[in-house]
Order: sequence, then structure tokens, then C-alpha cells
Amino acid sequence: MTNTFKLTKTQAWILAARPKTLPAAAAPVIVGSAAAFAEQMFKPGPALAALAGALLLQIGANYANDVFDYQKGADSGERLGPLRLTQAGILSPREVKTGMWVSFTLAAACGVYMALVSGWVIILIGLLAILAAIAYTGGPFPYGYKGLGEIFVFLFFGLAAVCGTYYAQAGSISQLALLSSLPMGFLIVAILVVNNLRDVESDRASGKHTLAVRYGANWAKQEYVVMLILAYLVVFLMGISDLASPWVVLCWLSLPFIFSLTSAVLNQSGRILNKTLAGTGQLTLMFALLYALGLVLSVLIPL
Repeated sequence: MTNTFKLTKTQAWILAARPKTLPAAAAPVIVGSAAAFAEQMFKPGPALAALAGALLLQIGANYANDVFDYQKGADSGERLGPLRLTQAGILSPREVKTGMWVSFTLAAACGVYMALVSGWVIILIGLLAILAAIAYTGGPFPYGYKGLGEIFVFLFFGLAAVCGTYYAQAGSISQLALLSSLPMGFLIVAILVVNNLRDVESDRASGKHTLAVRYGANWAKQEYVVMLILAYLVVFLMGISDLASPWVVLCWLSLPFIFSLTSAVLNQSGRILNKTLAGTGQLTLMFALLYALGLVLSVLIPL
């Protein structure tokens, strides 16, 4: 396709990195670091390395999705989501793959530093995360095309991201870190659900069998609502039990924002859901910041 977009290379690379998706990478690291702080295990160096590594992994994954979706024919001129640079002819497949590997290499360097601080387990988590990022749309078994995206997103953006961040600082995984990973996983799965709901028709046409394609748009809408309910419910149960300080329920201050998002998911379709997708990412970051604040306050002002 002829490049009709007046973008510089720098602008093209930034656009391909999809900055609006980065809150999903930052949120679980913030929560994992706050959990470490709450249990007197916080270390600023590994925390910053975990944040940088998570952002680089997300950028690398975005580059991978850009090029592999193009090569598999999932992107077309009728695409409803943000511009894909490979499909638009602005960046070549070779360029995007190079950007992908540079991002993953830099993420691996962050992982090496964390491993020197806390042990080799971080290397294993990092390698699995890179493999998962590539295999989502690339390789012989692109699991994102098989309806397995939600499972892997929950495991890597929830469990692995929060617990891995905590482990990088503490050298172990606590009950608080494990429980804190659950709402993050649910919220980031909700982001994926909006993405798949928006693309349900184009994905069906290209043979990309997401859960939204397999079970239909109405099922995906219900899935979105359930993910949000579970995220807030888990924290509520933690706050009213001995599993965490009641301060963690501060994240419920973000609850009013879910109503417009839920209304959009239930009543809209197609390109207009791009706004809802970005809004769900913002909700996830807001939830994480408020939850993290609650964990910090649990130390500063015990209840």
C-alpha cells in the first residue's frame, strides 16, 4: 500500500508502539511495588527496572501484533482499530520485526538486572513473557487466534506482572502479592475483551477465532461486565477480611467511571469502541494507583 500518511519515522514508531496500551503494562507493576512497600520489601532499583521492562515488553508485543497480524491477513483496509503501520505501508515488516527484537532485548536487559538482585526466576518469567508476546499472533500456534487470549493475558498481565514485580524486590511471593494480581488480571482482560468486541466481524472474516467470535458479541459484552465485577469484588473481600488492609478499598473510588464504559460496551459497536478501549485502560491505571495508595496508607496510617 502506498504511504499516504505524512508521518516522520519517529512519529511512526511512536504510533506503532500504541502509547494508549501502556497503562495496562504499568498498572500491575505499580500494584506489585506497592505490595512490596506494604510488606517492607520495596526496593526502588528493581521496581524501576520492572516498570521499564514491562513497558518495553508491551511495546515489543505491539510491534509483534502489528507485523504478524499483517502477515496473517488479519489487518485490512477496513480495520476499525488504530492504524497498523505495517498494513499501511509506513513501516516494512523487516523494520517492525527489528523494532520488536530491540524492545525485547532492552526488556531482557532489565530482567538481567532484576535477576542479579533477586535470582534466576526473574529470567524465566521474562523469557516466558517474551515468548507469550510473540506467540500471541506469531509462530505456528498463535494463541490469540485460538480463543486463548484471555487466559494468557490474565496469567502474564495479572499473575506474572504483579508477582514478578514483587519477587524482583522481595525474592519471594507473598499472599498479598498473589491476591493483588487478581483484580489487575481481570481489568486487563477487560481491555482485551473490548478490543475483540470491536473487531468481532473483521476477526471472523480473517479466521481469528477469539472468544468474541466463537460465542458472539453478546457473550463478549457479558464477559466485560463480569471482569469488572470480579476486579472490584476481589478487593472488597480482601478489605473486609484479614487478607489486606481496609485501605485497599480506596480503589472503589474509581467505580463511577465504569458505568459509562459498561454502557458503551453494551450499546455500541465498531470503531466507536476505540474510545471505550482507551477508557478501560485509563480505568485500569486509576484503579491500580488508588489500590497502591491504599497499600501505602496501610503502612503510614494502619487501621
